[in-house]
Parts: sequence; structure tokens; C-alpha cells
Amino acid sequence: MKIKLLAIAALGAFATACASTPPADDTTPVEPPRSVEPADTGSNQPAGPVPGTPEHFVQAAGDRVFFDLDRNDLTAEGRETLRRQAAWLASYPDARILIAGNCDERGTREYNLALGARRANAARSYLVSQGVDPSRISTTSYGKERPSCTQSGERCWAINRNATTSIVGSSYTN
Repeated sequence: MKIKLLAIAALGAFATACASTPPADDTTPVEPPRSVEPADTGSNQPAGPVPGTPEHFVQAAGDRVFFDLDRNDLTAEGRETLRRQAAWLASYPDARILIAGNCDERGTREYNLALGARRANAARSYLVSQGVDPSRISTTSYGKERPSCTQSGERCWAINRNATTSIVGSSYTN
């Protein structure tokens, strides 16, 4: 009796599964999705951050350069980011910046503070070489005290080895 009930249940499940499968020769055309135009909100607000703001700086130039383990020399990618930062700063001559050197969690506090300072100064020196007035640039080192990523492992360590540039003074931040 149990076998008959089991066979009926299996046959019912099979029939249900087959019934929900579309026929193979279905030739119903599929309409491509229509493009949807954004609704006009009546606002004259620009899309994206306001030019000259710290948000605009991050979007237009990038706010950090990354370093290899125990290194403070700039990579080609880091120099390109700093060139964009210098160009942005040239467009906004009243902006003042802070460059913070950061390290990963490995090493002593003292070692990482010194390495973070060398990283911040490497970024500062490059910006000055690109024409940024040195009086507009402050530096600090946070060593390993302010990690961007709090997990242990090479991926996070690589993220934390950086020099981060922040806008600390301009007509938009005062």
C-alpha cells in the first residue's frame, strides 16, 4: 500500500513539474525593454557633487594613493592620482588639504607612525612638484591607528597602506 501511495505522489510531482515547463516551440516574441527616461523633478540641481566641495574632490581626483609593504615610494598609479589632485587644486586655489599617512596593523606603533609620516610627505612632495603651493598642504601620520579595513589579511592590509588627502579648508568647507 505504501508503495502505491509513493508511486502516486511521485507521478503527481512529475506531472506538476512538466506542466510548469513552457512548450519548446513557443514562438511568442519577447519585447525588448523600453528605455525609461528619468522623471523631470523640476529641480535645477546638478547631478553629482557640487564643484569645489570635498565630495567633488574625491569624485574628480581621488582621495588616496596606495603603497607597497614597508614602502613609501609612489607607484605609477599613485602619481597619476596625485596629478589629478594637483589639477583639481589648481582649479580651486582657496582649498587647503591634509594628507594623512596610514599603515597596516603589522609592525610597532612607533614604526608605523614614522612610515605613515614618510608616506604623507612623499605625496606632499609630489603635489609640490606639480605646482601646488606648500603652504596649502598639511601632513600627519596615523600609523596603524585609523584603518579603513578592520579585518586581518593581505587584502585589508593593502587597503590600509595609503596616504589619504582631505579638503580641510575652502570656501565650501568653512
